[in-house]
Amino acid sequence: MMNPIDRSVLLETRRQLLMRGASGLGLAALGTMLGQAAPVNSKPAIGGRPDLPHFAPKAKRAIYLHMVGAPPQHDLFDYKPTMKDWFDKDLPDSIRQGQRLTTMTSGQTRFPIAPTVFKFAQYGKSGTWLSELLPYTAKMVDDIALIRSMHTEAINHEPAITFIQTGFMIAGKPCMGSWISYGLGSMNQDLPTFVVLNASHSNPKANVQAISARLWSAGFLSGQYSGVALRSGGDPVLYINNPDGVNGKVRRRMLDALGELNQIQYEELGDPETQTRIAQYEMAFRMQSSVPELTDISKESPKTYQMYGEDAHKGGTFAHSCLMARRMLERGVRFVQIYHRGWDVHGTLPEVLPSQCKDVDQAAWALVQDLKARGMLDDTLVIFGGEFGRTIYSQGKLTPTNYGRDHHPRCFSLWMAGGGIKPGIVHGETDEFSYNIVKDPVHVRDFQATIMHQFGIQHDKFTFKYQGLDQRLTGVEPSRVVKEILA
Repeated sequence: MMNPIDRSVLLETRRQLLMRGASGLGLAALGTMLGQAAPVNSKPAIGGRPDLPHFAPKAKRAIYLHMVGAPPQHDLFDYKPTMKDWFDKDLPDSIRQGQRLTTMTSGQTRFPIAPTVFKFAQYGKSGTWLSELLPYTAKMVDDIALIRSMHTEAINHEPAITFIQTGFMIAGKPCMGSWISYGLGSMNQDLPTFVVLNASHSNPKANVQAISARLWSAGFLSGQYSGVALRSGGDPVLYINNPDGVNGKVRRRMLDALGELNQIQYEELGDPETQTRIAQYEMAFRMQSSVPELTDISKESPKTYQMYGEDAHKGGTFAHSCLMARRMLERGVRFVQIYHRGWDVHGTLPEVLPSQCKDVDQAAWALVQDLKARGMLDDTLVIFGGEFGRTIYSQGKLTPTNYGRDHHPRCFSLWMAGGGIKPGIVHGETDEFSYNIVKDPVHVRDFQATIMHQFGIQHDKFTFKYQGLDQRLTGVEPSRVVKEILA
């Protein structure tokens, strides 16, 4: 019979060999070559790549608030007062410029302009224009950077959401949270590095887009870097609790025995995923204690509930999710992703949009203020936005009180706060129809590169070898850090 060590060497892949080398002589050589440019670590992380961060980070953690379905920029963030004079007039061909349309409006004989029915006003020292639907966001315009010139190539939801989350329109690549978890490691031992929450929406008429775990997948990275989805009802994490008749001591003995068996398999085959499995079992065991403490919000102060709103008492709401996100960050979770669906306003927009905004406006404001009050906003990046924009023309029948909007990838708006982002600014500008960008465009890849930069990562140097290619979040197309929005 072949010696197990010899067998392990024969079965070892080239990637495994290189990974072993990187932690020995390769790491020593890297440290020598880097010299004064060695990684800057303000606080030791658990795991992570030894070459990261590339420079001192501004952000240690992030909360990404994704409005699934794409909020209409004309009705919320990008005020176009001249459009009231264009009501029911056709979108000029000179503005559309032959842009491809979705099948939902490509068959329309007309593209009538639909001005927003909602009022806008200027707020803060910055004088930022915002919709009446966002009164709480209006109170913090001097805390945020509003980007009005985002753009993408994706014109339908699934590829667009996948693109902004993973840098690729086809599922299978790691998402942003997974890349950051892999690169920088964990800041705690008892909770996942990357957590996902799916918040409920209140309007039953809202058009809901399906999302799945593919959006928080680690792709070709190790499974340990995938997002862990916490549920709002029942056990926060499926199968985390012991079954009936199994106490903690019995579970500990089971895990010890299972760990020994997995270790034997690892020594025979050398598959690093076996070690990942061992680590994940141990994490699950620790989470039996840490998750109940995390999710018990009964000790939060009345002032906190007043700030986040009454919905914070209700599990699964956006307000409750934001409060939970803040608690996770306090306990060392590095990346929290909150999804809120129902923003796909193809019809009855004036009826649906107010409730969507009410679901999220106060809680998003409260989250930023809560982090600021606790001294956490300076090194916490908060992001709020969707996957693309909406058309200025109406989808379907247009009346003075009702309209819908189709998908529009050429321009959309989102905001960022904290984590080294310059507060109280508006970046980018669109034409009078909010159809084309006329100043300071920001592509999805630029947005991703900027987030990486705030975490101390040079996006084009942060790669993972897969299928013979140096894969990275921002892909191979040109992308840049948007330094104009950095403090």
